[in-house]
Amino acid sequence: MNIPLLEVENLHVKYGNIEALHGISFTVGQGEIVTLIGANGAGKSTTLMAVAQLPPPEAPKIISGDIRFAGQSILGMAPDRVVADLHLVLVPEGRHIFGNLTVEENLKLATYARKGDVNDINRDYKRVYQLFPRLNERKKQRSESLSGGEQQMLAVGRALMSGCKFIMLDEPSMGLAPLLMYDMFRTLKELNEEGMTILLIEQNAHLALKFAHRGYVIDTGEIVAHGPCATLMENPEVKKAYLGG
Repeated sequence: MNIPLLEVENLHVKYGNIEALHGISFTVGQGEIVTLIGANGAGKSTTLMAVAQLPPPEAPKIISGDIRFAGQSILGMAPDRVVADLHLVLVPEGRHIFGNLTVEENLKLATYARKGDVNDINRDYKRVYQLFPRLNERKKQRSESLSGGEQQMLAVGRALMSGCKFIMLDEPSMGLAPLLMYDMFRTLKELNEEGMTILLIEQNAHLALKFAHRGYVIDTGEIVAHGPCATLMENPEVKKAYLGG
């Protein structure tokens, strides 16, 4: 494995009085694709929200443990600084785009905290439109009028416009037709090959394990298995619970 970029150590979090994560630990190396798989309610989305340092009540309260990025604890860091300083971005489940704004305006919003020059930002606009030609065709269109697949493209494109180098994705294939789903994963693979680090939650466990380098299985707030994805795909318990075999 590469040098850990993200380290989650013995993390306990709560929603109100309910403990949702019971001391999970995992790492993501520079340039890796790591997936978290598990049943609904296992704690996968909770984990990503904790890493992004989103505040309660939308996100859980961190009770104990540590989250380190490039060797430094980020506990208590403001969410906007996580994006601007660490270049770590969450693409949440449900996309959360601004439907009353155009595609172009959604992308522009993501650039406001960037410290880079205009040339860097313009280069990234071109890259997003190259990765997602449909967004270029619809850039003057209100985003609420886009299809579900196009909205997911916009959510990922908006993350890229923040200048991120580490992207966390929560169910990127949800609601997508199979062809669009595979297109999305091909695009993410291309970004990874260019150096993007990816932490992924995906309802299609088979697809996630084929796509990622390593995986962690979460069950009721605990890591119950981990390893290279090829190994997890041969694990009898993983196959029985998540791969239909």
